[in-house]
Amino acid sequence: MSTPLLEVRDLSIAFGPREVVHKASFTLAAGEKLALVGESGSGKTVSAMSCLRLIEAAKLSGSIKFEGREVLSMNARELQQLRGGEIAVIFQEPMTALNPVMTVGAQIVETLQLHKGLNRSEARQQAIAALERVGITEAARRIDSFPHQLSGGQRQRAMIAMALACDPKVLIADEPTTALDVTIRHQILDLLDELRRERGLAVLLITHDLNLVRRFADKVVVMENGILVEQGPTAALMDDPQHPYTQKLVNSRPRRDVAEAARGALLCAEGVRVDYPVPLPGFKGWFKKGSFTAVEPLSFQLSPGETLGVIGESGSGKTSLALALLNLTPAQGVVRLGKEQWGDAGSKGRREQERSLRQRIQVVFQDPLSSLSPRMTIEQIVGEGLEIHAPKLRPTQRRERVIAALRDVGLHENDRIDTLLGRYPHEFSGGQRQRIAIARALIVKPQIVVLDEPTSALDVTIQQQVLKLLADLQRKYRLAYVLVTHDIDVIRAMAHTVLVMKDSRVVESGSLDEILSTPRSDYTRSLIASAEAYIC
Repeated sequence: MSTPLLEVRDLSIAFGPREVVHKASFTLAAGEKLALVGESGSGKTVSAMSCLRLIEAAKLSGSIKFEGREVLSMNARELQQLRGGEIAVIFQEPMTALNPVMTVGAQIVETLQLHKGLNRSEARQQAIAALERVGITEAARRIDSFPHQLSGGQRQRAMIAMALACDPKVLIADEPTTALDVTIRHQILDLLDELRRERGLAVLLITHDLNLVRRFADKVVVMENGILVEQGPTAALMDDPQHPYTQKLVNSRPRRDVAEAARGALLCAEGVRVDYPVPLPGFKGWFKKGSFTAVEPLSFQLSPGETLGVIGESGSGKTSLALALLNLTPAQGVVRLGKEQWGDAGSKGRREQERSLRQRIQVVFQDPLSSLSPRMTIEQIVGEGLEIHAPKLRPTQRRERVIAALRDVGLHENDRIDTLLGRYPHEFSGGQRQRIAIARALIVKPQIVVLDEPTSALDVTIQQQVLKLLADLQRKYRLAYVLVTHDIDVIRAMAHTVLVMKDSRVVESGSLDEILSTPRSDYTRSLIASAEAYIC
């Protein structure tokens, strides 16, 4: 670890006249694990991606050397060999990074053929092995799945498998465990450690998860507003941070601040079941399709001001349940909001009924970039719901509501919001995009919000702000939340009641204290133990 594999010296990055990173310097040796830490917009991702010159609009100065070769002076052919072959990337948002019209297997096969010269059969076998190694069950079947057919965690694992397939020397991991539950996080971290020992793999980790940094990284680099404020060995920096900004990050953790739920049933789910069609093998598949049960029949009630936490491993059926509650996927059973239920009105009144119900129940999706239109400005995205549900508002009133919503979720720049309204989603960091998605959901003042991993893309300080915001709104307007997450800390901070799901069914349900203090299921106990071990 004495000779740097990757050496960054006085790196400055600018977009037009605006400098976003100022003279950052760090090194990465073979077998070393370096974490870039900081809040959203601090310059972590652009610094790391500049090591591959992946940001075309950026003006780079300084020096970036890989094995002694200057990356900033490489030609197109040298960069092609460097990208994927010698330095691989795990992107933060797999749904947008994976090609939606190609199966995940085809994308891994393409990478293997390009960089290792394998034929299609050999590449497919190695792709299946790569998927198995990152913990995807039934890899021989999943390899022919398209990205939208996989859960968020499964897509992230497929992205990791693709990055590691060509045995790179450096892995840039941009929030690699964001979409993963704690048990799979352990598997991925153990896998990366094993690869580091076997091959001398160096890992440049971009993350806001300080528990991940403590458990995984050898060194830490802390960035604030594009400036490297502190760096050093992980244990020393985490135990005794010197810079005030680092101290703020280290001391940040979700805190519980929720009011008691009211009585009465705002949302009733009775016998909700979700099945997806799947092709049958052989000639039978010519005439009919089989089915895969994503959610076994379940029932629950949600009161005003109550948060129902839905936890479980990736692929357990959590998101399918959320989509059924939103009437965004076909489901059996009854989902009733107050006295109305989906599909209850006749054909003439169904559109008006659905419009009314969709104002009352909103959603924040897991992948903010894929759920935000790339062709609309932030003002248009956040204000779109007002055009449908409050069409009588004047343009000035609509803009005021948009600005207030963005301020509520903590999105501003130099204490100004009006400068952000004309920007597009790709001009924001992952955490900023998630805050925009939350503002879009809350602006129409719903009664129920389905939160699908609402803080998974947020750094720890912003996570605190968002959880506090959600708690304050819940207390003021008696909002009810359906919180889908794998983060036990978020469940502790937000939930009143909990559903634990495994393999499409509910294995346990009850109050927060019952589930976390005296779990009855072995599976629930293993989830809690994994979370505690991860935090430690």
